[in-house]
Amino acid sequence: MNILLTGASKGIGYVLCRKFIYDGGHNIIAISRTAEAFDKQLVSFDNSNTLSFSYLNLDLTKTNFKKSVLPLIVEKLKNIDIIINNAGLLINKPFEELTDNDFDDMFDINVKSVFRLIRDLIPIINKGAHIVNISSIGGLQGSTKFPGLSLYSASKGAIAVLTECLAEELKDKNISANALALGAVQTHMLNKAFPNYKAPLSAKEMANFIFDFALNGQKYFNGKILPVSLSTP
Repeated sequence: MNILLTGASKGIGYVLCRKFIYDGGHNIIAISRTAEAFDKQLVSFDNSNTLSFSYLNLDLTKTNFKKSVLPLIVEKLKNIDIIINNAGLLINKPFEELTDNDFDDMFDINVKSVFRLIRDLIPIINKGAHIVNISSIGGLQGSTKFPGLSLYSASKGAIAVLTECLAEELKDKNISANALALGAVQTHMLNKAFPNYKAPLSAKEMANFIFDFALNGQKYFNGKILPVSLSTP
């Protein structure tokens, strides 16, 4: 499989990246904005079982995306079987303290980068491919909401609806798109939002689920928003 994974330098994304590497038989591109952290962790990767592995220090919100980002991806992967849009930003503030920049930053990373990445990669996405967008249980209508997370939840709601639309838009190309609405997972992002909360699932446990779903979920689902949650703090 030829796999593209964003948000790969920490948390669920990092564990998921390791999982694909050790599974073997894949060509993998891991994208992260925090290259220094990835550099330090990369030394522990044993690439003997994987066909190829590359990490790219890229900011998917760059305005010159097509010129600066797209060619690097195409150079490494001539075609794509799986895209996992895991990169995300959470800003926890009371609603009245949120700024226009907060809005732009969260929607640029959580929604716009996903839109641009998929749109511009369509020519090299294979038939039968699977796009997995990582949403949040907080982005589902009717779910429990929390103070300080209004824009984050709104952006994750947007990615959920975008996923439903993508499934319809790409149906004729035989490309599937699904979103996983994650509940509480013990990650740095969760610690920022709920500092004293202990999640029931670890990053490793959630990464194991996403790994299996990315490889096989398109056989059973398309255009679905699937809650993956034991707890919503």
